[in-house]
Amino acid sequence: MTSPALRKRASTKSPSLSNGARRIACGRRTEVKAAGNIFGDYFQVATYGESHGGGVGCVISGCPPRIPLTEEDMQPDLDRRRRGHSGINTPRKETDTCQILSGTYEGMTTGTPIHVFVPNADQRGRDYNDTTNAYRPSHADLTYDLKYGVRSVQGGGRASARETIGRVAAGALAKKILKLKSGVEILAFVSKVHQVVLPEDAVDYETVTLDQIESNICRCPDPEYAEKMIAAIDKVRIDGNSIGGVVTCIARNVPRGLGTPVFDKLEALLAKAMLSLPASKGFEIGSGFAGTDLTGSEHNDEFYMDETGNVRTRTNRSGGVQVFIL
Repeated sequence: MTSPALRKRASTKSPSLSNGARRIACGRRTEVKAAGNIFGDYFQVATYGESHGGGVGCVISGCPPRIPLTEEDMQPDLDRRRRGHSGINTPRKETDTCQILSGTYEGMTTGTPIHVFVPNADQRGRDYNDTTNAYRPSHADLTYDLKYGVRSVQGGGRASARETIGRVAAGALAKKILKLKSGVEILAFVSKVHQVVLPEDAVDYETVTLDQIESNICRCPDPEYAEKMIAAIDKVRIDGNSIGGVVTCIARNVPRGLGTPVFDKLEALLAKAMLSLPASKGFEIGSGFAGTDLTGSEHNDEFYMDETGNVRTRTNRSGGVQVFIL
């Protein structure tokens, strides 16, 4: 049976948007904490900053000492992430020049928290004045107001794609540590744009290189399909519209034994990281959803012993992860 308090709340009319929807039920709101800005356990990353604030960045905890590190190690990946340097993305002009403010000494990590800061140079907060009294569809405007009773009207705030700058800086360091310690190599490329799909057999996952991926502005390693993707983007861009796509990531030479049961399965942790990216709506590993088109015997990855005595699989439909462990 509904309590009197609940009945009263249900019958209360919501204030109009023009009167400030951010004040919805603020007098009766249960206090909430703005958590969820930290990812990781041993190598831990906290990102901070808003789209049109003073800057964005991250604090990295758990980095081993004596790892060579300067801004030059992070800047190439930040340059790749940067918007506005090709004709197929948004035109905001930012240099995204990073500064390492702590955690290093004479080009080496000290084992203490590493603070990376990137100033926002092209701040155009006035461009968003209209969103003060109007919620943009498929943005975080309404949900931030409903949850916190306040939001950053300028740009997307914490929901902006500029939040990923902190992830990219931390990821550049993580890649370097994995390469130095275990020889791990991580690559990613665009495999689909709208209805243009890169065929599965068009890329050799064992041999594809960063140079092939970076050979065009769409970052598709196949030149023919890259041109098709660019044409698809240009077609909708001229109409003032946008389209989505799919990114495929490959990790090579990954050591065995990563991941634990039950809630810390490797693929579960990867899914959490990927689905926390702005505008991401799906995550697959191995055969993904297409695996449902196969029978169990067709989908199984058969084991065999290679010439060096290592147990391997003839196929990789499980994406390198068996049950929960790599």
